[in-house]
Amino acid sequence: MFLDEVEIRVESGKGGDGAATFHREKHVPLGGPNGNDGGRGGDIVLIADRHLTTLYNYRGRKGYRAEDGAYAKANQTGKDGKSLELKVPVGTVVTDLHDMTVLVDLSADGMRYVVSEGGKGGLGNLHFTNSVRQAPSFAQKGAPPEVLDIRLELKMLADAGLIGMPNAGKSTLLSQCTAAKPKIGDYPFTTIIPNLGVAAIGDRSFVIADLPGLIEGASEGHGLGDQFLKHTERTKVLVHLVDAFPLDETDPFTNYETIENELKNSSEALYNRPRVIALNKADLESLGDLPALVKQFEATGREVFVISGATGQGVEPLLWATLKKIDEAADQDTEEVAPVLRAKHSDAWDVIKFSGGFELTGRRITRLVSMTNLKSSEAVHYLHLRLQTIGVINKLKKMGAKEGDRVVIGDFEFRYVDWE
Repeated sequence: MFLDEVEIRVESGKGGDGAATFHREKHVPLGGPNGNDGGRGGDIVLIADRHLTTLYNYRGRKGYRAEDGAYAKANQTGKDGKSLELKVPVGTVVTDLHDMTVLVDLSADGMRYVVSEGGKGGLGNLHFTNSVRQAPSFAQKGAPPEVLDIRLELKMLADAGLIGMPNAGKSTLLSQCTAAKPKIGDYPFTTIIPNLGVAAIGDRSFVIADLPGLIEGASEGHGLGDQFLKHTERTKVLVHLVDAFPLDETDPFTNYETIENELKNSSEALYNRPRVIALNKADLESLGDLPALVKQFEATGREVFVISGATGQGVEPLLWATLKKIDEAADQDTEEVAPVLRAKHSDAWDVIKFSGGFELTGRRITRLVSMTNLKSSEAVHYLHLRLQTIGVINKLKKMGAKEGDRVVIGDFEFRYVDWE
């Protein structure tokens, strides 16, 4: 199975409410506002970990929630909620199920992505004082959590990929050097999706993939080529497996050149990927001149190994050489990974007119309302001033809003009032 997939719900922590308190001490009967801010809610953070190879741990649980921020007190800011870190294999693609947008491809070890950002802590009444409002009795509520339904897809990520013509023996070789049990047959395209296995050599190991066979024209989508070429883009090293004695009596070197040409036509970067050549089916060397064939392939300048996927002959030296090239590729990989990536949110908003009134849409507007204490007339008036500053009230007027009209914002309904 090369594509592991789960769907889960993630919910960040709610922001803690700000405090609406006033300074109180002996001989100071009319102390000013001193309400502090609520704590920030915890994030849901996805972390790519190269030590993981499956999403299996997420199959039994559907929901994950971070800790809420704490409420503020007089002279004491609320404590921030703890973030929840979820480790996933390198190569995990995250999709928002609401609109099927791909949010991030966690393609490098250590990548961190804040998929659900914790709610901002509400501001205490200390922040709402001005020359007119010297003793505000309201504070801001904490921002609501972000709830997302997401899909985690583990795309095949192998250190080494086995390439070659259909029926070259890739599946047999994979079963020989790993614990993988791919489907094996004596007909082309036995493998129609990549199979993964872990090859152990000495005290080391690496992931190796048996990739779908290629035919001429694969770079143009013929056969299974379009699927194959997509998966080779993630491998560090390629092992080009060549059937030394094809049953159809085609020329091994011509077959080799066919695959090389398809790689080159697909991508120059892919064509330049480090690789070794493995001449397979050495156990059938009585069928032809194997030494002459080896000499012909050595003229390419690449390392050539004579192996038998069926008997295991020559497989260990091939694995050591492949591991060496993987290490060399890793040493050359100096790409810096951003420590933290965050989901981008738009501040855009809109006013929609309908038969019964108006609806205000946009994340910025709905969060502003949810952070307002709607039981406080002071807080509601402050909300009106904020909407006026943003330009919402002016747009409502231009669209014909009149006193008493319905205004819907998220789960809340208001009546339009012109306070000017």
